[in-house]
Amino acid sequence: MNSDPAPASDHNPLRPSEFHAVPSESLPQRTVNSADLFQGAREVQIRHDEKIYRLQVTRNGKLILIK
Repeated sequence: MNSDPAPASDHNPLRPSEFHAVPSESLPQRTVNSADLFQGAREVQIRHDEKIYRLQVTRNGKLILIK
């Protein structure tokens, strides 16, 4: 199985810049349990629009998102 990424010239239907806007009221609300997201860690990295964000659990158990 070839694990090389597709060339940039190929059409990739999952490329975020090609997503079409869909009204939020037509999509079901998605809930993610923070324990499932963090899996015992205190921080996770989230890639969004080719940028990395850090989601951290504070000492007080609150969440903070850092760009």
